[in-house]
Parts: sequence; structure tokens; C-alpha cells
Amino acid sequence: MTETLFIKSSKREEMINITDRAGAIVRRSGKDEGVCVLFTQHTTCGLTINENTDPDVQGDMLGFLDRLIPQFDPYFKHFEHNSDAHIKSSLVGSSVTVPFEKGRLCLGRWQGIYLCEFDGARERKVLMKII
Repeated sequence: MTETLFIKSSKREEMINITDRAGAIVRRSGKDEGVCVLFTQHTTCGLTINENTDPDVQGDMLGFLDRLIPQFDPYFKHFEHNSDAHIKSSLVGSSVTVPFEKGRLCLGRWQGIYLCEFDGARERKVLMKII
């Protein structure tokens, strides 16, 4: 079973918690256990699992990535001025895999699944495969 999540970002860079949406799809699947794989079909956003309680963590992550890879680096040649987003996407990755049992994601107490937007605002697609 494959589902498509459509996620709208509202800023150039942000982390959007999609944990509840993924969990709802797992419950709706009717499967008791397995794994779900989430994959984004874009080259300027990524997916990660990280802290889901303190929003400062997301701000710290985005801030560090921005200092590490600024948008307007004088050595970037890509005419769209989003080379930074492509690099950040490659560093973060385009997929996450999460096991589930008893119809619930097996995330740790403080973990959440995030779409990391690096070139918004725009609508993104995340494919979710239940195995």
C-alpha cells in the first residue's frame, strides 16, 4: 500500500511535523506490524526523525544548516539561487523508515517525523509505503 501526503510549507526553510499524519495512515492500513517508508520526490527538501517536544531544536537545526551552507555563497553557480537547498537536502536525506507494532509507530518518546523544507514556500509530496 502506498499513500501520498501533500504538505504545504509556508516559509523558505522550516521543519514540518508529519508524525500524526503518518501514524494515521498506519492505523488506517489495518496492518498490525511492519515498517513504513517515507520518501520525498524533491531535491530541495528532506525527511528526518528528530526531537518533537521543544521547537528550539528545529530552529537550532535550521540555523546551523543556514550558517554551514548559506543561500548566497559566492561560489555557487546554479542560477536559481537554491544550491544551498540542494546540499541541505542531500545531507538530511530523502527518506526515513519507521517500524510499527500494534498499529502504532515505534518512535521513541521524544521523536517525530519531519519534512525539512529548504526552498519554500511550496507544496511537497511524500510517498509512504507500508510493508
